[in-house]
Amino acid sequence: MRTGLKRYFSQLLFMLSERTKAGAITGRPAHMSRVQYESLAALKCRIGYNMYGAYCLPESSLHRSAARRVLRSKVYEPQTIEFMRDNSRDGDIVHAGTYFGDFLPALSQGLAPGATLWAFEPNSENYSCAQITLLLNKLGNVRLTNAGLGAQDGMLAMRVNDDSGRALGGKSRIVSDQERNAECDEDVRIVTVDSAVGDEAIISIIQLDVEDHEQAALTGALRTIGRCSPILILEQRADSQFLDSEWFADNILCLGYEQTQTLHGNVVYQKSGPS
Repeated sequence: MRTGLKRYFSQLLFMLSERTKAGAITGRPAHMSRVQYESLAALKCRIGYNMYGAYCLPESSLHRSAARRVLRSKVYEPQTIEFMRDNSRDGDIVHAGTYFGDFLPALSQGLAPGATLWAFEPNSENYSCAQITLLLNKLGNVRLTNAGLGAQDGMLAMRVNDDSGRALGGKSRIVSDQERNAECDEDVRIVTVDSAVGDEAIISIIQLDVEDHEQAALTGALRTIGRCSPILILEQRADSQFLDSEWFADNILCLGYEQTQTLHGNVVYQKSGPS
């Protein structure tokens, strides 16, 4: 019996090794060489699932934490998602950056009838994957825009790869003209929240995961914030002083916003007293 089990596991390990070499686990078809596969202009992606739906994940950034969790059928930032679902009330949500759409199915399902999820993703590969995530889940209440958020409409450079050429995925970030690197960056469209949602949409939540671009994104949302008093969910990086800045105090806290809780690496601000 022991000899039989040992032979079985040896054969199993050999099969897994051969499948990995052939590309079955990496996503490359078994009949196609690595050179042929990598030369394809087609989007290279994997499909993952969790309790909320199906997702198209870019192969270039499967090493990122959000992609890894979805590949294991887990939910990325479950507390953030549940808070947004529980607090969107009857209004719309602004969600940026969308990455491959890891929040889209859950937030879409949690919206009130007639409400809209305004989603923004400037990275072209991430945006393509987010489009497919929408199709996989048949989401009809999402307005997905291939753009980042900023203080004014225009074009900016985004760092999409690190110096070694590895994709940054959801950590792609806007860079200045002085930082621009043609080998690592792509030009992306920038829009403001105010111009994108207009003056009629009732926004309940603005959630920003925009990698140190919060001030510009919030500047372009000040009219909407003043009009709707939405909950603000802002990523706080360990080395960022933005939430303690004079600008944040003069433009956000002065409106009556107070920090109410933290969710994963995000800080929640809600307006105190009547809206």
